[in-house]
Amino acid sequence: MDCGIITSKTVLLLLSLIFWAAGGALAYVGSYVLRSYNNFDNFLEDKYTLIPAAIIIGVAVVMFVIGTVGCCATLRESKVGLGFFLVIILVILVAEVTAFVFGFIYRSRIKGDLEKTMSDVFQKYDGQSSETRAVDYLQKQLQCCGVQNYTDWTRTTWFSSHNNTVPSSCCRTNHTACTGRLDQLDLLNIQGCEVKLVQLLQDVLSYAMLVILGFAIIKFFGMLSVCVITCRRSRNEYQPLYA
Repeated sequence: MDCGIITSKTVLLLLSLIFWAAGGALAYVGSYVLRSYNNFDNFLEDKYTLIPAAIIIGVAVVMFVIGTVGCCATLRESKVGLGFFLVIILVILVAEVTAFVFGFIYRSRIKGDLEKTMSDVFQKYDGQSSETRAVDYLQKQLQCCGVQNYTDWTRTTWFSSHNNTVPSSCCRTNHTACTGRLDQLDLLNIQGCEVKLVQLLQDVLSYAMLVILGFAIIKFFGMLSVCVITCRRSRNEYQPLYA
């Protein structure tokens, strides 16, 4: 067997393994993005911000299939299989570029979306509603208090109806003496949640975009590998009329 064919097949088999590994990694990234956004979905009015995550998970599933197709086509040296492999890689590349563009667009829209909804959610805090659970989770996880800062609570009905105190979720970790009174600022988280939440969601989306970009580069080299083995195979099979 031609050395070039052996080398090309080795590259494509390794690429198939990379597709399987990439599928697993993308599945993790997509689920991580979904989980991060779902934890704070009360503050996100625009549900289309989940489009990049949905695309990532969809791409991950298809990549497992691609790895299998690529492995079988390479071992059998099937032109049809390799051609199909090439088309699938191209489709996935387009999907990843789309996800990257959506991620870039929605990354810049996160702050605006949060500004529209966070104040309303905080105003609905009553100690029992779903908004209450969302706010408490947000303040505990990010160690923050209020939208811009802790003084935002002074303009809520909760503050006036609970002896001018902020929720216990504003208390710093392991401070059992904290009662939520504003004369105990050393026991409270005083930084606002908006800045921290914007940074968190932007970091998550940026991480996902970097992963997408990295795998898009892999797809490009995969397309080159398929072209190499297909072209070399065609030349090897050609026989002149007069030998």
